[in-house]
Amino acid sequence: MSTTAVGQTSAGQFRTIRGQAPVPFSRLLQVEIRKQVDTRSGRALLVVIAALTALILIPGVVVGRADDVTFRSLIGLASSPQLMLLPVIGILAATSEWSQRTGLVTFALEPRRHLVILAKLAGALLVGIASFLVAIGFAAVAQVAATIFRDSPGDWAIVWSALGQTFLALVIMIAQGVGFGILLQNSAVAIVTFFVLPTLFSIVTSVVSFLSSTAAWYDLSVATSPLLSGDINGEGWAKLAVASLIWVVAPLGAGLVRVLRREVK
Repeated sequence: MSTTAVGQTSAGQFRTIRGQAPVPFSRLLQVEIRKQVDTRSGRALLVVIAALTALILIPGVVVGRADDVTFRSLIGLASSPQLMLLPVIGILAATSEWSQRTGLVTFALEPRRHLVILAKLAGALLVGIASFLVAIGFAAVAQVAATIFRDSPGDWAIVWSALGQTFLALVIMIAQGVGFGILLQNSAVAIVTFFVLPTLFSIVTSVVSFLSSTAAWYDLSVATSPLLSGDINGEGWAKLAVASLIWVVAPLGAGLVRVLRREVK
């Protein structure tokens, strides 16, 4: 019995090619993860994130009262560079086909472009989660050092709900980065837009009085603040959902449409 593969015509309709099996999603995922961690830019960015994570823990251990050094506080410190820089990996992954001019090869080997985008998103999330687990390991080493050298009480208690909310914030930020990447399809423009546009939007909402009172509904940085502090409530979840629709789902959806319709040369 012959197998089939899926191809795509110029009109956007899929056709069947007999004698070839379709590329499994697991292989697409492996390829996208390798693109993110096995390139010069990807490795350099991961090294920078790891170095900043380690460096930011040093003041947390050395400065301040020893009684205030807890595993939970150190995890909070370690998550800061992760939340800021890991979305850049998603942006680089989403723009690789356009910035490195590999789209013709990628979409010829796998014409189902939506699966390629899904693999990019899943790969960025997996890399981000692995990086965050490493950050937790750094926090554990810092806690041991504080216990030995500063006579810290060694509070290893973890509020699992708060840790899960931090993971969720990381997922949201990485997904936002992928969304900006596939929408703008240029690494430099997407990175600058990712950092500048939400910042300018936050400044505007804080300055304009009639916007500041409802900013949590459409300002993602405001909506994620309760998530990171671990005190989000029912209304906070609703605000986070609406802000995520604006800043994450909308760019992902618009970017996917653009990728599906763009002619690859």
